[in-house]
Amino acid sequence: MTDRPNYITPAGYAVLRAEYDALLGDERPKLVDVISWAAGNGDRSENGDYIYGRKRLREIDRRLGFLARRMKAAKIVDPSAQADRTRIWFGATATIADEDDAERVLTLVGDDETDAGAGRIGWNAPLARALRGAAVGDVRRVVLPAGEREYEVIAISYPEPAVRGVVGSD
Repeated sequence: MTDRPNYITPAGYAVLRAEYDALLGDERPKLVDVISWAAGNGDRSENGDYIYGRKRLREIDRRLGFLARRMKAAKIVDPSAQADRTRIWFGATATIADEDDAERVLTLVGDDETDAGAGRIGWNAPLARALRGAAVGDVRRVVLPAGEREYEVIAISYPEPAVRGVVGSD
């Protein structure tokens, strides 16, 4: 695959784990039951339930294998524990502005949890690589498919650490 670490947030890992558990513990056993029932109905060559079930089972098994490999290679990084909050590192939420002063808010997350529509870009994406280590006021140049652009870092934030063991006043 790749020699790069597969960084992922705790929430992103939980999503991968939930999908794996749902496929393995729920969807796959139900599908095996349907395939067994369909196989008992006789001629398998024209049995839609059997043919579709076997095809879907292969898809599920491939996805389970992929998820297992990604989870095994995952290096869970909690962005709220970042010591240097003045620079953009994994898990940072950055506000950037381009040459036209159009602002964008981006969060650098693991490649398995990207969602461009929600502003979550993969740690290894060209824009994320260009922004790594940048501080507020830094200008970074990045080559994108649409051409070369410059972005200025306007703000950087990280999630706050979870407060544990807080005792209320009585």
